[in-house]
Amino acid sequence: MHYIEELKQYHPGNEQEAADKETILAYIETFPDTILTRENRFAHMTGSSMIFNRERDKVLMVYHNIYRSWSWTGGHADGEEDMLFVARKEAKEETGVKTLKVLGKNADDGFLSAVDVLPVWGHVKRGQYITSHLHLNFSYLFEAEEKDILRIKEDENSQVAWLPVSELKTKVTEPDMIPVYEKLIRLGREIIG
Repeated sequence: MHYIEELKQYHPGNEQEAADKETILAYIETFPDTILTRENRFAHMTGSSMIFNRERDKVLMVYHNIYRSWSWTGGHADGEEDMLFVARKEAKEETGVKTLKVLGKNADDGFLSAVDVLPVWGHVKRGQYITSHLHLNFSYLFEAEEKDILRIKEDENSQVAWLPVSELKTKVTEPDMIPVYEKLIRLGREIIG
């Protein structure tokens, strides 16, 4: 589904999401030619995912090299208009997991589970300074099998593991991300298969 249509159809779950939806739509309108690419140094589209085990008591996370924290999977749209595709591709690349079952609404309504405007502070990536900017993020929920063989993506993470949901607050060192993860965990636990 095209990302603009998906966003317009999305029903925000709270006041933060309602405000962020409007902000993302404004950025899309302001930067229609570059919002899907990193050429836009102010803000660009990203797709992320929270990956659950079948029992919903663990989430598959990566230890992110830049942020030095346990993190969800996700990445830049890089021109792709299907954010679910982006989230699924990044999840597989970053964890090695083979099969991902999308959770949530049906395909006609879209599978978008959350929208967030996320600040990214200036950092060095591959020897180049990246200035502070915003990720206009679409989040999706997946279920994966714990028995899948996991592998790291060396240029992005140094560990991949199933973390108990109860330990997330002690493992995540980015305090701004904890409410985002908690929101997605609540949603994932409400969905049966």
